[in-house]
Amino acid sequence: MTTKPKAKKFRVRRSQPLAMGGHPSAASEALATPFPAAEPAPEPVQEPPAAGNSVRSHLSAVRNEANAARAQETAQPPALETAPETAKNPTDIASPQQTKAENSIDGIRREGLTGRQLRMARRVAQKHGLAPTSDFDAVRLLRAKGIDPFQRSNMLELVAPQEQSPATVAQPQIQLPQTVPVEKPQLPSTELSPAERRVQEISDIQRDIARRRRRKSMLLLSRLAFFVLLPTLLMGWYFFRVATPMYATKSEFLILEADAVGGSALGGLLSGTQFATNQDAIAVQSYLQSRDAMLRLEQDIGFKAHFSQDWIDPIQRLEPGASDEAAYSIFKNNVKIGYDPTEGVIRMEVAAADPAVSTEFSEHLISYAEERVDDLSRRKREDQMKEARASLDEAKRERREAQIRLVKLQEGTLLDPEGEIASIRALMNNVELQLQEKELQLQTLLNNARPSKPRVDALRTEIRLLKDELAKQSARLTQASAGESSLAAKAAQIQIAQADLATADLFLQSALQNEKQTAQEANRQVRYLTTSVRPVAPDDPTYPRAFENTLLAFLIFSGIYLMVSLTASILREQVST
Repeated sequence: MTTKPKAKKFRVRRSQPLAMGGHPSAASEALATPFPAAEPAPEPVQEPPAAGNSVRSHLSAVRNEANAARAQETAQPPALETAPETAKNPTDIASPQQTKAENSIDGIRREGLTGRQLRMARRVAQKHGLAPTSDFDAVRLLRAKGIDPFQRSNMLELVAPQEQSPATVAQPQIQLPQTVPVEKPQLPSTELSPAERRVQEISDIQRDIARRRRRKSMLLLSRLAFFVLLPTLLMGWYFFRVATPMYATKSEFLILEADAVGGSALGGLLSGTQFATNQDAIAVQSYLQSRDAMLRLEQDIGFKAHFSQDWIDPIQRLEPGASDEAAYSIFKNNVKIGYDPTEGVIRMEVAAADPAVSTEFSEHLISYAEERVDDLSRRKREDQMKEARASLDEAKRERREAQIRLVKLQEGTLLDPEGEIASIRALMNNVELQLQEKELQLQTLLNNARPSKPRVDALRTEIRLLKDELAKQSARLTQASAGESSLAAKAAQIQIAQADLATADLFLQSALQNEKQTAQEANRQVRYLTTSVRPVAPDDPTYPRAFENTLLAFLIFSGIYLMVSLTASILREQVST
């Protein structure tokens, strides 16, 4: 089975016929109009001739010839009954019902139905007494009445023979499909076409979006004006009109260390650099920004009295009898100190309503810093020297005690106990030799058969005396008599006292050396403050910087508004979800 080609259907509307003054391009539009996708009829239907319109008749003849050729090619079976085609007036105006039907037919065409299904739908419509203008119109009419044109039961009923009316028999059979135009009312439509309605709805939506955008833009501008622009204007008015001019005096000073005379290699490497005085510089910076410096400045010059004058603006002015805390807040705002650790320089800026007063404040603060540096180095030196001197005094005291103990031992015995012990040992050796000689003589006499009794008794007496002397000398070395120590014990005590005295001498020498080194180190640790940039009174006010401060205020208020807006939008989105 061959599928018939599908083509779009267009309507050609003219304000008036061509013969009555219509535009000549109507003929070209009619030629460009494609043929409707419908079954051709065997006999062409002639349109009634229009008033002098030869172009329309020529188009109708061409269309009929094309339909006849298509019918011969497809060889479709004839239909049971068709409605005669009526003449179509090109000047007719499409009604809303016609437009709706044509839209439905266009949707049916897009379904891709076959020729057999269209013929079956045409037959079912004729069976139910409907008068469709085309096969697609038959499908539309059946569906509008709730009948399925492709149901099997409807197709089987078509096989049964049906009686034909005399009018149908008399009429010539027309092959399906055949498009039959329907007479339409000639009144203008009051309803808009879908395209015009869509355009109107889009324009309404665009106008609503533009109205919402204008309303939101106005709300945004009002919020920005209230929360950002108005505070910025107030700050600018204060800086340009109300703020009292302040004169800032700048100065720079640094803390140096005394030149090192000796010491370790690392100490000589770091001496004279900012690393050697880093802690002192930080301590001085903290002191100059402390409440103690403000109180000293108040006692010496009168800091509160200067900032309590009536011609100073209310924001920078101190009330009469203000507390130290309020004065300290003004002090921190007007005294700015910065320390650069890479260069070791302390930069100070003091602002006041009078340039002379500003310079005086700077000079007094520099003098306070010098006193603080001297105090820090003096305490450090005094602590180190105090410990060294205490160690030296202790060593001297111990040496003196050891020396006194040695002298007492020497006073209670011989001056030279070692010599005495040596002489005793020599005497004992001599006595032992004599004793040994006498014993040999006695043995020699006793070996005789008849020894001389007097000589034997004399030798025995000498031997006894020598032994007594030897025992006596031995007792002098080892034994104590009458509560006194022996010479050996006294010699040992004297040796211990001498060793203690030697140790005390070593300690004393070490303490003396430590005391000297500490004194040298203390001399190297002397700090002093030198001013590289002296304070000079300015001739023009330094503050307020009106433009910079106003711009900074605008940025701050804008940032705050942006943060609050983002937070509110996020919370609103979370709550809505």
